[in-house]
Amino acid sequence: MVEKRTCDFSGEEIEPGTGTMFVRNDGTVLHFKDSKAEKNYFLGREPRDLEWTRAGGAPDDDEE
Repeated sequence: MVEKRTCDFSGEEIEPGTGTMFVRNDGTVLHFKDSKAEKNYFLGREPRDLEWTRAGGAPDDDEE
């Protein structure tokens, strides 16, 4: 069974076989859905300040 993951920045679900896994020197593992989320994380931005993230108020796919 393929494990489903969520993006550590945007909170969106990552499709199996896609995304980026970043491992820090201390062993912490971060998963990113796309390069947009990864770049915003490393720029030090807060997800709650961005409208396209779940924390920032992006509407859920179920609400449509």
